[in-house]
Amino acid sequence: MFFYPEFINGKKTLSEVGGVNSDMLMNIAVYRLKRGGSKTFLHYMEETAVLLVRGAVTFAWDENTEKAVRPGFFSHGPTCLHVAKGVSVTLTADEDSEIIVQSTENDRAFPSKLYRPEDCTSFVSCEGKWENTAVRDVVTVFDYNSAPYSNMVIGEVYARQGRWWSYIPHSHPQPEVYYYRFERPEGFGACFIGDEAHTVKDGSCGCFPGGYNHPQVTAPGYPMYNVWMIRHLDGVPWTERVDDLRYTWLNEDER
Repeated sequence: MFFYPEFINGKKTLSEVGGVNSDMLMNIAVYRLKRGGSKTFLHYMEETAVLLVRGAVTFAWDENTEKAVRPGFFSHGPTCLHVAKGVSVTLTADEDSEIIVQSTENDRAFPSKLYRPEDCTSFVSCEGKWENTAVRDVVTVFDYNSAPYSNMVIGEVYARQGRWWSYIPHSHPQPEVYYYRFERPEGFGACFIGDEAHTVKDGSCGCFPGGYNHPQVTAPGYPMYNVWMIRHLDGVPWTERVDDLRYTWLNEDER
């Protein structure tokens, strides 16, 4: 459920329908593009989201071209293109760049949408609780509320140094994938999946089957960046988390 994938020819696979981590029900991969390089994505049965993690790229789809620049994943918000099945997307790197591509089966047709940082929703979670030991910044690119036609959710978390997040411990029936980055390669943290603890490193991945708690923590001096991706289940979209009843008393005690 937790692993350390490597780039092979510029691609790092996190999950595949019918392949690695197939219980996530999504195809998710990270790509590194060299300046001047390009990559085209075309899925005839799947909707696709392409998110810029870092760098500068030109998106091309339908009759549109748009540039996006993200010097840092903490300093600048996400730009993400979301398209229905059968829509071709080409990314050209204007400088060395990293992107993450999420796709899953979806028969619905819907208009393509390029989400800029100002189109995303964000909030500060757990501010003032538990001596601010779980405060974090949460960004949602799209979810069931904003894109009910989608079978996916995608967003980001900026976990502040030395803090817990995905807290209180919680689960949900839908599978979820986390992709982690640190500004420095020696950055580290911990991910708990059920009762098992795993070391989070730069570029690592957590795959959480439905029903498993998944709290996280990052070390002092090392804020953690995370892309979180959820697959709705048929007839059971993800709209909220299920807090572990053993820890719900913490919501009543904000010391």
